[in-house]
Amino acid sequence: MTSAGNHQHSGQAKQSGLDRPVVLVGMMGVGKSTVGRILATQLGVPFIDTDEEIERAAGMTISEIFEKFGEDYFRDGERRVIARLIGEGPKVIATGGGAFINDATRALIKDSTYSVWIDADINVLVARVSRRNHRPLLIGKDPRVVLSGLIERRSPVYALADYHVRSDSAPHARTVEQILKVLPLCP
Repeated sequence: MTSAGNHQHSGQAKQSGLDRPVVLVGMMGVGKSTVGRILATQLGVPFIDTDEEIERAAGMTISEIFEKFGEDYFRDGERRVIARLIGEGPKVIATGGGAFINDATRALIKDSTYSVWIDADINVLVARVSRRNHRPLLIGKDPRVVLSGLIERRSPVYALADYHVRSDSAPHARTVEQILKVLPLCP
């Protein structure tokens, strides 16, 4: 666990102890949505999964958006959704694996939230993503090969997040405990 952030409290802390949203970043399959739901419950704030928000706004699945319009179109919509969510105040936001890689989206997240990189070993990720076949970047491909390449390219960018915690095959509640230890919660 490392802290790389320099966030100051604005004095506008909510009952949750948060003065801004917490944004979870990291690879697909690391558990951002599951961890996010538990974390939000513990903090007493709303939880939002950006992929679910994008699907609801677009009226189609992420896979359909990728197929019909391409990744650039998707990333632009993703950035707009994240900007709106951040503007709504303290909450826990789970982002898609590529959101933080986008320069404009990362700048939004870094400027106005506590960003937490949830990291996991390749074996944990492969086991988790192999349970369901809905991820556009993996369809028809070997998950280990795709994930290894993505990890190599994305990890240096994920490392720009304010905080870094590891997830493993233990229950997600342990990852939540790690996050709660590093977040600068207001009393």
